[in-house]
Amino acid sequence: MIKNNCEFTHKVFIFFVLFFALTQAQETLPEKATFKDPVTKYWINTYGNIRISKKLFWVAQTHFRFQETENTPFVGQVAQVYNRHALGYIYSKKINFALGGVLRLNFDTKDESEDQNTIPEYRIWHQYQFAMHVGIATAYHRFRLEHRWSKSFKENSDYIFRNRWRYMFRLKIPINTPKIEAKTFYIAPEAELIMQSGKTVIDSPLEDLRLHTSFGYIISPQITVAAGFMYNQGQTLGNGGLWKQGWTFRTHLYFSPDFRKTKNKLPEVHFRD
Repeated sequence: MIKNNCEFTHKVFIFFVLFFALTQAQETLPEKATFKDPVTKYWINTYGNIRISKKLFWVAQTHFRFQETENTPFVGQVAQVYNRHALGYIYSKKINFALGGVLRLNFDTKDESEDQNTIPEYRIWHQYQFAMHVGIATAYHRFRLEHRWSKSFKENSDYIFRNRWRYMFRLKIPINTPKIEAKTFYIAPEAELIMQSGKTVIDSPLEDLRLHTSFGYIISPQITVAAGFMYNQGQTLGNGGLWKQGWTFRTHLYFSPDFRKTKNKLPEVHFRD
């Protein structure tokens, strides 16, 4: 009899614990997704792939990112400065890998902030890129994994760790020539999905979805310039029901210096990130 009563009490206790947990979850989750007003940004991106040997190259990327202010859209204020470096390995003319680190400086863009105005963010990243021909176009599949340490602008805040899982599909379509080569104008639509995971990621695994199309010109095998617009949306870390979104004007400079002897050079198709 006592055993049965204990089992009954135990079941009732579990029932109320589960009921309370479900009730709390229902109270904290929003009834529907809410989208923030779009934020306008301007990014200046440089991508360097410096050949070291037949199989190795150095990745050197610097990004300057600006964000709107109340009176100035797109280029209102500095939001982030990226320095991304890595050592790359050429498996074949259409496959390469890279491993390196990132130092990102985040600037507080809130006018009312009285805490830290600039904080560093650290990342370790590795990337796997595959290129293939689709008719006259070139298609790229890029898998990038980032291990990220970041923190908020609040005084004495601690760093939190997250993993980012990124996949990008991109097409590069020549306009004035039959294939991608020097003196070619091209259009490049791309889509990138960025997921995140970690102890602090409760209900916001979709960090960002980026849809970007650029128009570019290949000046030479070593230099390419491009510009385009991007729309993005994603969940905020603290509330998965609150979505951020934005419009970004992006300018790109790609450079691939190669100081080796001419006879040792390989085609550059796999370097157009």
